[in-house]
Amino acid sequence: MRASAFVYPWDVNGDPAAAGLVAGLGVAQVTLAAAYHSTRALTPRHPRHRVVTAEHAAVLYPPDDRRWAGRALRPHPAGDWSPGDAYGEAASALADAGLEVHTWVVLAHNSRLGAEHPDTSVVNAYGDRYPWAPCIAQPATRAYLVDLAAEAAVRPGARGTELESLGWYGLQHLHAHDKTGGVALGEAGQYLMSLCFCPACREGYGARGLDADALAAAVRAALEPLWRGAPDDGGWAGVEKLLGEANAAATRAWRDEQARTLQEAAVGAVRAAAPDGFRVLLHADPVTYHCGANAGVDPAHVLTVADGVVVPCTGGPSLLTPFAEQGGRDAVLAANLTVVSGMGGSPHTLGADAARARDLGATELRLYHAGLASDTDLTAVREALAAL
Repeated sequence: MRASAFVYPWDVNGDPAAAGLVAGLGVAQVTLAAAYHSTRALTPRHPRHRVVTAEHAAVLYPPDDRRWAGRALRPHPAGDWSPGDAYGEAASALADAGLEVHTWVVLAHNSRLGAEHPDTSVVNAYGDRYPWAPCIAQPATRAYLVDLAAEAAVRPGARGTELESLGWYGLQHLHAHDKTGGVALGEAGQYLMSLCFCPACREGYGARGLDADALAAAVRAALEPLWRGAPDDGGWAGVEKLLGEANAAATRAWRDEQARTLQEAAVGAVRAAAPDGFRVLLHADPVTYHCGANAGVDPAHVLTVADGVVVPCTGGPSLLTPFAEQGGRDAVLAANLTVVSGMGGSPHTLGADAARARDLGATELRLYHAGLASDTDLTAVREALAAL
């Protein structure tokens, strides 16, 4: 199976051995971050540092001033953690090592955007803003995300892209010192806490026959038992039970439409900017109402728009099945497996995990993350890929 390893530019730049080390794993490709959210990352082998703190969401190349001139919403270049054309420098080193380079582009996950432009953020039924989660229903935000996708994806020499967070983001967020786990919200509670009530979404609900104020009150009432410790039945049936079938269906119809049309627009913009043969994949979850880095999609629809999907499989490969069942198209189904032991990955079972994913329809592997993994983890990856 063709495999690609995720890499940050700061894993490579300043380390003459890094590109060769990645190539020596046995992967044919790297998925290299070109636009990324804020993070704090270990670099266990780098000769100059051990921790990189990316202070805000940034593009890891110089953005095109002609594209962004006069626009309130625009990407920010990285600070001293990844200066200049960090992406381009790393891409050149990786290509020289014989690796095919694809871009890794994070879209609707941006805390700096929410801090500088609070009105762009998702607003829950209580009026709380989620600065990490841009509302994808807002026209200006959608235009920003589409243009960012095209610019960040189609970097010089890139043969394809993988678009992350191309859909709704909600309450769940990997955040420093997070304190939101005190009440065990399941899928139903997470959905209700991720419903947006910004002006654009309120108008959208109205167009579907809902009164936004009444809907927000209904969401708050539905959540009240969960705050008191009642079990969250989870799943869509749980949402319908808590919110009522009509309200649940109307909110989902609005959100599904916004996500679907944004995915179409972003992929179309990338294709318009890209050379022939450029592959476009989405990080995806086959349940449309799910939020997060792996955007909820309709499998039947997304495989008519993109060349394929990258699917989270660390907890098991079952999410591949809805995509594989579509059949009839030469789509890429990439199983994303964490290979960093300290982050819940299992590099020592990579061979067996890859085989199970292949049996369920996976055509490729994605390995998260070559730069974060220890030498022991990478040895296990190297041995597994050699056996495959």
